[in-house]
Amino acid sequence: MAGLIPQHFIDDLLARTDIVDVVNERVPLKKAGRNHQACCPFHKEKTPSFTVSQEKQFYYCFGCGASGNALGFIMDLEHLDFPVAVEQIASRLGLEVPRENGDKQHYTSPNPAYELLTKAADYYQEQLKSHSASEQAINYLRNRGLDGKTARQFNIGFAPPGWDNLLKTLGTTPEREKLLTETGMLVEHEEKKSLYDRFRHRIMFPIRDQRGRVIGFGGRVLGDDKPKYLNSPESTVFHKGQELYGLYEARQANRELKQIVVVEGYMDVVALAQQGISNSVATLGTATTREHLEKLFKLTSQVVFCFDGDQAGRKAAWRALENTLPEMHDGRQVRFMFLPQGEDPDSMVRQEGKEAFLKRIHNEALTLDDYFFKQLANEVDITTLDGCARLAKMAEPYFQQLPEGNYKHLLDKKAEKTIGLKLSSDTPTHSQQYEPATDYEPTYQDDPRDTWQQTHQTFNNKKPFSKDKPWQKKQEEISTPKISLRLQDRALRHLLNTPSLATEINIETLRKDDSVDMQQFVSLVESLQNNPQQTTYKLLGSWYGTQLGARMTELLKNDIPISNLALQKEEFCLTIARLEADVMKRLDTQTLNPLEQLRLAAEKARQKKTQNT
Repeated sequence: MAGLIPQHFIDDLLARTDIVDVVNERVPLKKAGRNHQACCPFHKEKTPSFTVSQEKQFYYCFGCGASGNALGFIMDLEHLDFPVAVEQIASRLGLEVPRENGDKQHYTSPNPAYELLTKAADYYQEQLKSHSASEQAINYLRNRGLDGKTARQFNIGFAPPGWDNLLKTLGTTPEREKLLTETGMLVEHEEKKSLYDRFRHRIMFPIRDQRGRVIGFGGRVLGDDKPKYLNSPESTVFHKGQELYGLYEARQANRELKQIVVVEGYMDVVALAQQGISNSVATLGTATTREHLEKLFKLTSQVVFCFDGDQAGRKAAWRALENTLPEMHDGRQVRFMFLPQGEDPDSMVRQEGKEAFLKRIHNEALTLDDYFFKQLANEVDITTLDGCARLAKMAEPYFQQLPEGNYKHLLDKKAEKTIGLKLSSDTPTHSQQYEPATDYEPTYQDDPRDTWQQTHQTFNNKKPFSKDKPWQKKQEEISTPKISLRLQDRALRHLLNTPSLATEINIETLRKDDSVDMQQFVSLVESLQNNPQQTTYKLLGSWYGTQLGARMTELLKNDIPISNLALQKEEFCLTIARLEADVMKRLDTQTLNPLEQLRLAAEKARQKKTQNT
């Protein structure tokens, strides 16, 4: 697996890139005073409201609110992941993208296989248009209801009959022969030690990765050869268990994928897209894997598995459920839809049209929990006590694969309601799994006196505050916003306003908090301490496309009306001190035995009740 892209490289890349050039290559800009303008590419408008600032290296649309830097623009416009966008800008400057692997760095160069496979796709497309034997392929596609526009969208082609058509066209050098063999386009005859084309007399479906690069092919036979569908073998650029047919096209057709439909075949994806359902993908001759699901859940929170109603379809659905369970974190939704016997998505959508098919998904798709219990109930008689007990026994190993959270707790509740038994007798409630946040404060105007007096000695032995205690300053001297923010978000907002504040603190205490939020915050502070001259926009660009980047973008909506840097420094350091105090308090609580924890919880509840009365 490739390592992370070093932060210093991203910073350098943004410093060497002019956002005006990047945007202008894709959206023609006009000079407007100090800035540049155009009609926004992210929504329809007649009057330009899309502005690009060369000074700030930032774009903003006053119409739809789209904003970001050069990397963000490419990611949003071309639906690319962050690493892919970095590589695209780097290639524009003639740079190779470094990757960190532990303490070492290595540089990756483009794999020549991508270029050769793209040429193979172009060759197959041309054969569909001009080869004397292509009429059978064209008639097949027409009979399946496919039009030319959709065929071009998916780059569908034709591998003509014959053993060496591709070999003669592209295998013109020993190096190319080797590459075509390594990618599975050519096969070596064991006895004759000669090469021949893998795909012959087949309709060709190029498989593209998320960058749009051709990485393999699927071929549908036109004669009586077996197998009916033939896929490229595993190679350095193609891994069946990680790739999904149609995902690139779905991302190109949808700025936001609210839902993704997983089907079984290439033609299912193509037929649905032609009917206007452009959010479907297909696995490549394998069961749905966890890698597939991880990729899908990065793009959407809702996945629908749409399978044929035959026995093979139901087996595929159950395998998909088994691999889905470990990925069912709170907020994700998975449903299962089974079509009538003898039908597939291709035939159904052509029969009933887009609206009826979407209505079918909405009305007939089973939620994961309904499908789970329904499938297991088919194996036992849940009207008897021993049947219920057996169902619980069957369900328990699947249940244990679920990640801790609300969904697992609610599924346990449903089992208790359905069969009268819990799947896990010791399943903790949500309130037991997660300690309630203690760092939420109603305003910035709380009195931080006690926390500071307890924790100032842990602050890197620094005295970042003036001799006058900040809480004793007059109200007009510290003008603070009346907004509700967590302590950590409060600190983040200060860093956004003045990144150099990161050099004022020590984060050793904060490192002890292993929560995702805190570890992201610590990483950000470390980055700023190494490069304290970061601007707000470079900071946002460096973390664009990450969870932390989204948080920071949202926090920019909250103003910090503190113009005096010294006062802002005091407020920031106070916030860090309180964060440290909370971390130490939680760590101390974790070392207590369970009875002591219960006693403290009861005491806390009693004090809260007393305060309320």
